[in-house]
Parts: sequence; C-alpha cells; structure tokens
Amino acid sequence: MHFSEILHKVLRTSTSSGTSGSIVKVAPSILTVDFCRLGEKLDEAIEAGIDWLHMDVMDGNWVINRTITFGPEIIRSIRDRVGPEITIDSHLMITNAEETWDQYVNAGADLIICHIEAVEDFPTLIKKIHQSGAMAGCVLNPDTSEENVMEILPDLDLVLVMSVVPGKGGQSFIPEVEKKVRNIRKAIDSQVKNGGKTTKLMIDGGVKDHNAAMVSGWGIDIAVVGSGLINDRATIKENLESIYKSLET
Repeated sequence: MHFSEILHKVLRTSTSSGTSGSIVKVAPSILTVDFCRLGEKLDEAIEAGIDWLHMDVMDGNWVINRTITFGPEIIRSIRDRVGPEITIDSHLMITNAEETWDQYVNAGADLIICHIEAVEDFPTLIKKIHQSGAMAGCVLNPDTSEENVMEILPDLDLVLVMSVVPGKGGQSFIPEVEKKVRNIRKAIDSQVKNGGKTTKLMIDGGVKDHNAAMVSGWGIDIAVVGSGLINDRATIKENLESIYKSLET
C-alpha cells in the first residue's frame, strides 16, 4: 500500500475533528488479550466497530520492566486476520528502532511510532519511514517535554503522549500530561491553519470510560485503551459503548 493510500485510510477512519471537545477514536492495545484467544478477540473488536489496532512492541531491554511482547511475525498474522482496511500502528518500545522499523512495515503496519528518547536522528528516521510508504509517529514519555517534538512536528503524521510509564501494566493515569497535550494540540492547530500537515494526537495509558471525556476535551484524536476495553467484565462492544457514552455527557 502506498503512502497516499495509507493516509486516506487513516483520515477516513478518524472520527475526530482535531479540536478540543471532539469525539476521540478508540484504538485497543492487544497487550491485555489472552493470546490463546487473540484471533477471537480481534474478530470481536472489529465486529464492535474498531478500525484501528495499537501494537505495543517491547524488546525486553528498553522498557523498565524488561517485558518482551511480540515482533513482526505476530503483526503479520494480525494483518492477515483483519485484512487491509484496519489501521495498524506499531509502537516500538525498543532500543534499535532505527535499524529494525522496516520489519514492521513489511509485516503490515501502516504507522511506525518511535520514542524520541530512543532515537538519535529522528528527522532521518521520519524520511526513511515515509519513503517506505508508511506513516511516521513520535512518542513522548510522561516526563519528556513537548519542546522535544516541536522541531519535527511538521513532518510527523502522529504524536503519541504517554500518560503512564511505558512497560508497566495496571498503572494509574497521569493527569499532569494535560499541559503537554494541550500545547501540542495548539501547535498542531496552528500548523494546520498555516497549510501544514494534519498531525494526529494520540494518548496512551490508563484511559477508561471515567476519563475519556477529559482527554477528549484536551484535543486528543485517538485514545489507546487496554484493560478498559478488553477485559472479562464485559464484551468489547459493551465497553466501547460505555466509553462513547461517557463522551456524550
């Protein structure tokens, strides 16, 4: 799939207008899925209306808890399962993203998201990802300033703000990232007003039905949701409906 086709797919599947108070798109993180039931849960998510999947790739080295999750072959299998219309992003929490990102594109990822804290030459990385036909995103950890992304913002397709520390499951949402999110939203809106790229803004970590409306009000386009969407208490459809119902209040 060429870059223009991927861009069209992402823009088509986005329900947000990119302004404060808009409805956010929900993208499930598959980390909370029982991998013995992965195919079943993917089918359930898509039947519930999900059209964006978030892949948390950890190499057992870069994240603080040394977790190893999965690699390109699992993503390839997921792509084969869900087909070409579903957007798949790969959030690379790894030490060698600059050397291995293309494996995830070849596996079927539409969007490669790398940590600014783990990449030495981000402008070159963005260029290479775009040349491959994929989209490029940048991640900021909770304690990383938004100023670190401003220079490359005009070339980014997405900025992901972490609202928990990467690699640690079951953490509470960090509300102090609000200022960072709002500042990035303001910069994106200014960029678009001046004819620049419509960079998407994503948040990941601790988002559930009780705080989804809050992050929507900050100007988030896409919210990654893990245990708040995929759990044993309710179906994915029921949890998704609960999240969107909270956005209407």
